[in-house]
Amino acid sequence: MEPRFNLFDSPTAAKVAKRFYNTSLALEGSTLPKALRELVELRVGQINGCGFCVDVHTKEAVAAGETALRLNLVAAWRHSTVFTEAERAALALAEEGTRLSDHGVSDEAWAEVRKHFDDDQVGALVCLVSLINAATRMNVIVRNPGGSYEPGMFASTSSTSSTSS
Repeated sequence: MEPRFNLFDSPTAAKVAKRFYNTSLALEGSTLPKALRELVELRVGQINGCGFCVDVHTKEAVAAGETALRLNLVAAWRHSTVFTEAERAALALAEEGTRLSDHGVSDEAWAEVRKHFDDDQVGALVCLVSLINAATRMNVIVRNPGGSYEPGMFASTSSTSSTSS
């Protein structure tokens, strides 16, 4: 599979991608655990059929200490016993926040998230689900394939490692 287009070859898209990555770095400062963030992003990538995002977030989850068993069960988390109630709440929010046209985010999913996470973590989850949905859409539109990602490879995209545009 060859990508249709390299977003980094477009000056405008490259600027947006850089800013997008830098925006996502704010989530690193939240108290939402890295492994949970990766599980949420992995699930959204699976739902949206983004091979590149599934590749990225599987590998980043492994780097954050996730096990193969849990990663293999993310797609079937509702029918698995390996996720905590808090993780299940976050995954439900990820699914409903990704499939907004189905019925939006239910009051039940929202109540579970509020039960398990503080205000900052809820805010981080909402931003995380929104950002990864945008990323998956960009990658699916241009058909970025999965398989070549190496953990940390986007660090050079950060404004702290290069000049801002």
